[in-house]
Amino acid sequence: MTFFEIIILAIIQGLTEFLPISSSAHLILPAEILGWREQGLAFDVAVHVGSLLAVIIYLRNDIAKLTVAWFSHGLGRQQTTESKLGWWIIISTIPGVIFGYLMKDFVADNLRIALVIAITTIVFGLLLWYADVAAKQTKTIEKIGLKEAIIIGLAQAVAIIPGTSRSGITMTAGLMLGLDRESTAKFSFLLSIPIILGAGLFSVLELLGSVAKVNWNELLYGAAFSFVAAYLCIYLFLNWISKIGMLPFVIYRLVLGFVLLYIVLG
Repeated sequence: MTFFEIIILAIIQGLTEFLPISSSAHLILPAEILGWREQGLAFDVAVHVGSLLAVIIYLRNDIAKLTVAWFSHGLGRQQTTESKLGWWIIISTIPGVIFGYLMKDFVADNLRIALVIAITTIVFGLLLWYADVAAKQTKTIEKIGLKEAIIIGLAQAVAIIPGTSRSGITMTAGLMLGLDRESTAKFSFLLSIPIILGAGLFSVLELLGSVAKVNWNELLYGAAFSFVAAYLCIYLFLNWISKIGMLPFVIYRLVLGFVLLYIVLG
């Protein structure tokens, strides 16, 4: 890849991993419009490492509290708010892991196409809009319970369908369950950590079994630019989402979806 391609693809990954706008929809655009080649497994791992480091560093205080609380109280009878939240993250992660393992080959062979991504980008964008305007949004992250954890986890499992957006569908579910915007965004970001970590480790195992040559400079630049983009994204999103709502992202998804439809069907 050229240095320009590295920058663009890394920034796309860093931003779209956490914004509710679908990373798969964006990563297909350079190939469809500009004729860029697939970035490859090694680069994909690198940019996901950058995104993972960004969310861990930004939410480090929350992660530390949850980790200490879970190991201190998570296996006992006297649960704290933080230890419960740790359990809800674990429970919410399970459906995505199961669905991801069982369906990854089917999705790769049948659903990772521009038409599917265009349709899901539009449909789930409209669902996000409905959730944002129709839900009560009165619960904080501390009010999440077992029911909310299971439903958000099942929603995250749906994100295996390209174009859905993992962050978008989990935020949609959170809003529909009555969480306020900042709480559903923060839970979605915390929930991304085990999923990104698990997917990254799986990709590393695939990479170790590959004979493809690795360009370490590409990987380092990719991880660095993805980290910066993801960190800024998380910071701005959590600080602005309560004020601006989901409508700007819904409009963007609709435009993107129809652009993809035009490319595919035009």
